[in-house]
Amino acid sequence: MARKEYLFTSESVSEGHPDKICDRISDAIVDAFLKLDPYARCAVETMATTNKVILSGEVRGPASIDADVMEQTARRVIKEIGYEQDGFHWENADIDIYVHEQSADIAQGVDEADGKDEGAGDQGIMFGYATNETPELMPAPILYAHRILRLIAEARHAGTETRLGPDAKSQLTLRYVDGKPVEVTSLVLSTQHYDPSLTSADVRAIVTPYIEAALPEGWLTDNTVWHVNPTGKFVIGGPDGDAGLTGRKIIVDTYGGAAPHGGGAFSGKDPTKVDRSAAYAARYLAKNVVAAGYAERCSIQLAYAIGVSEPLSLYVDTDGTGTVRDSVIEKALWESMSLTPRGIRTHLGLNKPIYERTAAYGHFGRAPSDDGGFSWEKTDLVDKLRSLIG
Repeated sequence: MARKEYLFTSESVSEGHPDKICDRISDAIVDAFLKLDPYARCAVETMATTNKVILSGEVRGPASIDADVMEQTARRVIKEIGYEQDGFHWENADIDIYVHEQSADIAQGVDEADGKDEGAGDQGIMFGYATNETPELMPAPILYAHRILRLIAEARHAGTETRLGPDAKSQLTLRYVDGKPVEVTSLVLSTQHYDPSLTSADVRAIVTPYIEAALPEGWLTDNTVWHVNPTGKFVIGGPDGDAGLTGRKIIVDTYGGAAPHGGGAFSGKDPTKVDRSAAYAARYLAKNVVAAGYAERCSIQLAYAIGVSEPLSLYVDTDGTGTVRDSVIEKALWESMSLTPRGIRTHLGLNKPIYERTAAYGHFGRAPSDDGGFSWEKTDLVDKLRSLIG
């Protein structure tokens, strides 16, 4: 039986965190290819350190997306995030490109040929999760940890908050009663600031309004323990303070540790890579199961083999909250949509330049957009599931 009272913690990082800079550059390269060719292949990794950015990987697509375009894309991303400091500047950083053609051995497994449907771009396991503890059907700790940083970033970009830099991290510990979050027991926020004379108390005064705006009313109490810039000043930020890599924040990207993760990163990968597309599909299915009222919580696992189109398995776990047997839900999900790589991309409309926006503040719990972004957050499968399950 699930515990009714407990503490649970999740963390988030801002768009200016070194790893997130790399995620966004990689996803911006994916979008550049898909904008010109919806069927382009792209797997690009980014590394960043003091005034240095390195791109590596393999692609198959328009030749016009060359090293110069990739370099300018990286500089544009760094500028938009807000880095114009001595140790990391969008205009002055060295950017090296080591991107080559996709391996023919990998391509042959994915390509349609001789009557064979497109196969998965790799083997692996992917997980999706949903819970009714928030309106977005996301775990509350990660959802609100993201929201705090996003509000601060929006104020920084709007020019209403000029004292803070792009690099930041948040962490929330929530107390659950009867399985639902009720209060923040501890809050950790570390944010870069430009004025070295600012104390932790000064920074707390700056960020408190954004924290209060991000959280449900009543969750901050007299018992909430605050840790704002607990080490003291935080002036040196971004890749000048710590190196960054694509794909190193996979728990931040998903459910904050509230659900399993298959281990594969999302950013920098086109949707033939099931690390990304099948994880989106698993979230989509789990969210629709919860939205349809068949469970309070739902975890879904999918598994694939490289070059094979059909998934090897689909597993549903409603953690004892299901209104019907998990096996009944599994059967309905098999019938509700094609879970081949092509089927997922078609159903969710993934062959579009919609990925750069996913690189910060989570891939899940976001509002679907008119251009197809975050399509996996839709609950348009509810009626079909109800017709299949009854």
